[in-house]
Amino acid sequence: MPRPAACLFDLDGLLLDTEPSHAEAWSQAAAHFGLQLGAAQLLQLRGRRRLDCAHLVQAWIEAGSFRPVASDELLALRQPIAEKLLAQAPAMPGAEALIGRCQQLGIPMALATSSSREAVSLKAAPHPWLAAIETRVHGDDPQLQRGKPAPDVFLLAAERLGVEASHCWAFEDSPAGAQAARAAGCQVHVLRPEAIAPVLYPPGVRWLNSLAAVPLD
Repeated sequence: MPRPAACLFDLDGLLLDTEPSHAEAWSQAAAHFGLQLGAAQLLQLRGRRRLDCAHLVQAWIEAGSFRPVASDELLALRQPIAEKLLAQAPAMPGAEALIGRCQQLGIPMALATSSSREAVSLKAAPHPWLAAIETRVHGDDPQLQRGKPAPDVFLLAAERLGVEASHCWAFEDSPAGAQAARAAGCQVHVLRPEAIAPVLYPPGVRWLNSLAAVPLD
């Protein structure tokens, strides 16, 4: 494959091993209102913006005939749990080396994440190598109209790098993120968690066994 014009990276579950922490925080918050989140529901939350997740959990609580709950109330319970767990999230194997290879090869990079700017700062603090990705689109970016699985985050990231999204490689782990990148026209590389079936991803993605297997050169 020709070298990409740019690489667009998801963060959670791709560069940092944060997804177990997110799942635990949402599970604890939902349980406070009497809802036990199942594996299929937690999968639906993966890769999406915090507020979008809150709206989903809120709907599940109300559909289960539990008492109505405001998304702000749900987030007030979830956030302290998430922040404590996420501050300790390790890097995914091969992530630091992959970013270093992009630097060495002069390939422009951008972060295309559903996480807010504040959340990224918290999670990235123990990982100074992430500072190499200077161009970033956060989930609360004022220019971001829609979150994943809509393509907006990848289109905006490519625009800020001054390249066409169709000339970019996007790296994702979640079905929602892969759908977003595919809809943006990117060449999508997926580091798929074992618990997620391939059929949930859009056609045409390239599967990665590890981040060390990316054929950049």
